[in-house]
Amino acid sequence: MHKVILHCDLNSFFASVEVKHNPRLKGKPVAVCGSIEERHGIVLAKTNEAKRFGVSTGEAIWQAKQKCRDLIIISPHFELYEKYSVEARKIYYRYTDMVESFGIDECWLDVTASKLLFGDGYTIAEKIREDIKKELGLTISVGVSFNKIFAKLGSDMKKPDATTVIPYEDFKNIVWKLPTDEMLGIGRATKRKLEKHGIYTLGHLANSSPDFCKRILGKVGVELWKNANGLGSNKVAKYNNYAPVKSIGRGNTFDHDLTTNQEVWDMLYFFQRMLHTV
Repeated sequence: MHKVILHCDLNSFFASVEVKHNPRLKGKPVAVCGSIEERHGIVLAKTNEAKRFGVSTGEAIWQAKQKCRDLIIISPHFELYEKYSVEARKIYYRYTDMVESFGIDECWLDVTASKLLFGDGYTIAEKIREDIKKELGLTISVGVSFNKIFAKLGSDMKKPDATTVIPYEDFKNIVWKLPTDEMLGIGRATKRKLEKHGIYTLGHLANSSPDFCKRILGKVGVELWKNANGLGSNKVAKYNNYAPVKSIGRGNTFDHDLTTNQEVWDMLYFFQRMLHTV
């Protein structure tokens, strides 16, 4: 028997929370952005109204303003987003204890054992969507499938406020016609490598061979081939399971451009000293 995995994705999460707390923003193009003064001036999230102007996550504020002159810029309130993220997970826990976070606004749920209580995967997804909307005033998109990769793909296919089912019996008809970068794990660089070898769709990828994929992409190529063939992981961690910390990253954006070798070396020396004091 195949598992039933959901992927729940809170729609335009940061921007939606801001609109929820300031109803005057409703229906307006809004973007939550990092601070211009500290040179973190990129779009972190945007409303659907902003998206219609072509505003996209990750672009600079000045680029977004060029596309939408009336764009409303808001600074992020991460404590508020964390609060809503926790409340959303509390709703998920009503249906299963198998809840695995994938960032602050996304979670996988294994509801295989919940079907006798709540119905099939689609029914559970619809119940969760309604609970989130009624209790939190937010919307989510939910993907329903037999593994995590396709559940994630399903939640991305219809936004906002929708449920998409990718069943085992029909996944090839739904998934294989999509471009390769629709699947988790394939970004722009990997997509370009695949296209150089005539692989443009997930069907092309699935119908190649694992040896071929390993030759052009290394070990990750075999995993991508498995994922495209529906052989991706269906293991969802329980809510109280935490992966061990393997490394800790530390990044910094400077308040001016580093234009000389000496400036770069000075900053490297500074961070080396910082690490030794931790």
